[in-house]
Amino acid sequence: MRLLPLFLLLLLGACAAPGSISVLRGLDDSPTLSVSPIDERLLAVPELGGPKITIAVYAFNDKTGQRKSSSNSSLSSAVTQGAEVWVIKALQDVGNGSWFEVVERVGIDNLIKERQLIRQTREVYEKGEENGPTPLQPMLFAGLLLEGGVVGYDSDTAAGGAGARFLGVGASTEYRVDTVTIVMRLVSVSSGKVLMSIATEKSIASYRSSADIFKFIDLGRENVEIENGYSVNEPVNYAVRAAIEQGVIELVTEGVKRELWNFKEIN
Repeated sequence: MRLLPLFLLLLLGACAAPGSISVLRGLDDSPTLSVSPIDERLLAVPELGGPKITIAVYAFNDKTGQRKSSSNSSLSSAVTQGAEVWVIKALQDVGNGSWFEVVERVGIDNLIKERQLIRQTREVYEKGEENGPTPLQPMLFAGLLLEGGVVGYDSDTAAGGAGARFLGVGASTEYRVDTVTIVMRLVSVSSGKVLMSIATEKSIASYRSSADIFKFIDLGRENVEIENGYSVNEPVNYAVRAAIEQGVIELVTEGVKRELWNFKEIN
């Protein structure tokens, strides 16, 4: 009977380890290009029937107020604080890049400072030239603003699992589903009117499988507790980006329905 725990340990190692090993083997520690989760949908949007629309994104903030524990027992934000990066990227990529001309507004303070530096430098070093200092080109202004943010991060919207234990040996499987919600609105700069508002959701799936032994071995005073398993979590950033990109697709489609713009006609 003393050999039973060792046999069960080997059995658990044979059953649970391959899953975790296969996950680790699939990892690559070299930097890679971040690809859109729904790249095919973005590119499949028909092209705009007309010149590109100039649009500005000032910020796309985390409005959830959600916090999560990190490994050092401190709290950090549950969702990304830089979602405007994905908004700008989606606007640039939708319809194979044919829809929007995005102007810099998130870092506009830095942009203005740099333009001031250029102007002052030219005034000093080009003042003796016949036509005076070389003028800067005017900055583009946008006719539309895209605003909004991450408005919801709901944990455990679905959860469950199953497990069994016999003679100190057990196995269990657990899962949970969280949901992130994105809202974006399109605003006319000339009138201040909200032209449309779009809300999208994306589920975040997490899965955990484990097997363990808890057995008292009569060799003195020792208890043995062994656990083996692995978990797979869909990154929150992945879900946020997917929801934002789907929101941009819905924005384009809804704009066509409201006759704000049209798809390019295919001859």
